[in-house]
Amino acid sequence: MSKEKLVVIKEADITNNCPECFNQDMKITFKQKHKYGKLYDRTTKEVSHTIKCNKCGSIIYPVNWTQDIERIFEYYQKMVVPEKPSIRFTSLFYILVISVLVLIGVAIYLWQSGVIQF
Repeated sequence: MSKEKLVVIKEADITNNCPECFNQDMKITFKQKHKYGKLYDRTTKEVSHTIKCNKCGSIIYPVNWTQDIERIFEYYQKMVVPEKPSIRFTSLFYILVISVLVLIGVAIYLWQSGVIQF
């Protein structure tokens, strides 16, 4: 079973008015999803975002965005460069592959030498 983790790509402080408390101290965060398993680590292309007010602690959902917040969001969305989707195999994967290849090689050697008959 793989574990999912959101890795922060970019964080920025923005000075737009919060729709809840009208304070000008908010933060926009872009995160990319990574999956970690026993045999591989996978970087997905999924990027999520949150806008949070630092004073009242509320998350600003797209329904409540003003035009200024939308413009700032589009600006920072263009600046975000996510990692390329990829798969990295763990050392356990390589150990399993090498051990299977060694077992196949030993079986072929014993079959060729006449010790094992199929």
